[in-house]
Amino acid sequence: MMLCCVTGTLCGNTRLLAAKRPNVIVIYSDDQGSLDLNCYGSKDLHTPNLDRLAAQGVRFTQMYSPSAICSASRAGLLTGRFPARAGVPGNVSSTKGVAGMPSSEITLAELLKSNGYVTGHVGKWHLGYTPATMPNGQGFDSSFGHMGGCIDNYSHFFYWVGPNRHDLWRDGKEIHRDGEFFLDMMVEEGQQFIETNRDQPFLLYWAINAPHYPMQGTAKWREMYKDLPSPRRQYAEFVSTVDEKVGQLIGTLDKLGLRNDTLIVFQSDHGHSTEERAFWGGGNAGPYRGAKGCLFEGGIRIPSIVSMPGTVPEGQVRDQMATGCDWYPTIAKYCGATLPDRNYDGKNLADVIQSKESASPHDHFFWLLGNGKNAQWAVRQGPWKLLGNATDRSDRQKKSPIDKLFLVNLDENVNERSNVADQNPEMVAKLKGIHDKHVASITVEKAQRATTK
Repeated sequence: MMLCCVTGTLCGNTRLLAAKRPNVIVIYSDDQGSLDLNCYGSKDLHTPNLDRLAAQGVRFTQMYSPSAICSASRAGLLTGRFPARAGVPGNVSSTKGVAGMPSSEITLAELLKSNGYVTGHVGKWHLGYTPATMPNGQGFDSSFGHMGGCIDNYSHFFYWVGPNRHDLWRDGKEIHRDGEFFLDMMVEEGQQFIETNRDQPFLLYWAINAPHYPMQGTAKWREMYKDLPSPRRQYAEFVSTVDEKVGQLIGTLDKLGLRNDTLIVFQSDHGHSTEERAFWGGGNAGPYRGAKGCLFEGGIRIPSIVSMPGTVPEGQVRDQMATGCDWYPTIAKYCGATLPDRNYDGKNLADVIQSKESASPHDHFFWLLGNGKNAQWAVRQGPWKLLGNATDRSDRQKKSPIDKLFLVNLDENVNERSNVADQNPEMVAKLKGIHDKHVASITVEKAQRATTK
């Protein structure tokens, strides 16, 4: 029997982490819906590699993204703080020269780098387009990918808001590799990073830009899904392309004998897109209302898996509430890194990972999406969830008014169709009070940040 340095409990088959600090790979997919893996219940998808990862680790059923849009979610992941607290309440512009997440934030890369890790970013960034706010300015020793929100995967141009502009970078310098498939390049870059740094602890942030539009699944998967109706067809093609590329990346760990030495976190940044550019949908939110861009469950309840054979239990499911902000303190714990002195909204999940009997570390969680009086917000405490200025993105082509304050009990109404605010005024007041407390705290930090510039 060994004493596990993560949980402080005896665990027979768990190696002592202090003996060798684990490598860390964070795989962050883009616009992947709540149930969009076979292991989450989507029967029309082929995702053997991520299903295998779940079989070799722990799969979460109540994992929430830090936000319902790309930049904010990534800020929450990389700082362990509410995105608004980290200075990114919404999406960062995909324009060169525009700053993003403040450089005063201490990213996961900066934390682990200060603890002797080599750090690499591969893929999507979307947290700033200036030297100080691009990956090399935020703690990454190396960086390869695009700085904006999305690119065409062959020309590497950002087309969605003019003027059309090229967006492919290595270590802060623009490079050109026209015609090469970006997801293949991501695999190649990730493999090279792992092989180069195999003899020292490393953090690889592998932020794959799919199944985000443009949905450009490879020919193999287009043939496999040719009989699925649109838009599920295009979406499924790209999800399986993601799965294939993840399998190739993880296969490198197996080949090098690093699999048991590497903590792998896989997670989507938020729910699936129902934007016109995504053919108005294609993802599977199952029973959940909402999608990308809103704080109903379908916008923020997402697939999430953690795996490290011999350290993390295998083939298990956790139903406790957790959030993407939690990976920062959790990874820090596994790596033996002490958190800097600041406000963290994420909580260490190590006990939950080890045991289904452990309680969620969260008394509640808070989301704030956007700025101003019309910003969307939500508070969840226990089964209760209160949404303010709620928007439903389930179907962008059909819009219906939603009450300004929308209260649900998720144990009784997981599809969030019935507003019970009028019947529960005390709960509304309680959750609104939590909202007010966090807004005040975030406002103070924002003012402090402004005075130190």
